[in-house]
Amino acid sequence: METRISVIGGANVDLSATLNDAFIAADSNPGHIDVGYGGVARNIAHNLSLLGAHTQLLTIFGGDLFGGLLIDHSKQQHIDVHLSERDESFRSGIYLCINNHGGEMIAAVADTDAIKAITPEWLMKRHGEISASDYVVADTNISEDAIRWLMDNVTTPLFIDGVSTTKAHRVINALRNAKLPFLHSLKLNLKEALAVTNAATYAEAAQQLLDLGVAHVYITLGAEGVYCRNAAEEWLFPTLPGEIVNTTGAGDAFLAGVVFAYTKGIAFPQTAQYGLMAARATLMSPKAVNPDIANILL
Repeated sequence: METRISVIGGANVDLSATLNDAFIAADSNPGHIDVGYGGVARNIAHNLSLLGAHTQLLTIFGGDLFGGLLIDHSKQQHIDVHLSERDESFRSGIYLCINNHGGEMIAAVADTDAIKAITPEWLMKRHGEISASDYVVADTNISEDAIRWLMDNVTTPLFIDGVSTTKAHRVINALRNAKLPFLHSLKLNLKEALAVTNAATYAEAAQQLLDLGVAHVYITLGAEGVYCRNAAEEWLFPTLPGEIVNTTGAGDAFLAGVVFAYTKGIAFPQTAQYGLMAARATLMSPKAVNPDIANILL
C-alpha cells in the first residue's frame, strides 16, 4: 500500500545568488543567480515525492504569476496540491539567499506572509484528510496556533522542522500550551536548538526538548554531522563526505530522509543516517532538491 504523507507549510520561489569571489559588503558582487522552487515544506514534499511517497502539500499559493508557476511545478513533480489554496489577496512566497563562492549561505530573506492564512480553522476543514495520512510533516512558517492545533488534533506521527531561530520558538511555545504536549520528531540546527532552549550544548538542548514532550530530537551540526536523541539513547553521526555545491535545501532534505526512513520501517537512530544521505545529495546539487535523490537513497 502506498505511503501517504501530508506536508504543511511554505512554498516559495527561490532566488539564489552565488558569488564568484569573496563577498564585498555594500558593493555589487559578480556572481550568478538561479531561480528555482523552494520553501521548507515544498522542498520536503518534493524530496518525498521523488522517493516514491504519495505526498500532499498543504500551503497557500499567491494569486500572482509565481503562484501559478509553483502550482504547475508541483503537479509536474507529482505533488498533490488539492488541499492547498490559491489566494488572490496574497503574493507568493519568495526566498532570497546569497551564498559565498564556496556555496555556503551568507544571508537570506524570506517573504512568506501568505502562510499566515494557514490558521487552525483552515486546517480544521482538512482535518479528515490530514489525519488519514501515514505521516504529517510541518514547518514553523505556519503560526504557533496552527502548530498547536496539529499537536492537539492529529494522532498521526507529526514531524516538525524548526526553519530558523526566529520561527523555531513557535514549536516550543506550542508544546508548552498544547493540551497533550507530544511531538514525534523535531529537527533543528544547532543555532536553532541553542536559541530556543538557552542551553550551552546540543546535548543539554536535546534533553530540554525531550522534557517538553519531543520523542525524537535531531540537531544538525553542519560539517560535524547530526546529534540525535530520544529517552533511551543518544547518537552523534558524522557528516558524509562530498563536494559542497550549494547548502540551500540541505536541512529540508535531511528531514525528508528521516521521514522516508520511517516509512521503510527503519528504527531510530538509523533514521538519522538516511537524513544525512539525503542532505549530502542536496549539498552536491546546485538545486534545493536533488532530482537524483532516489538513486542515492533507494
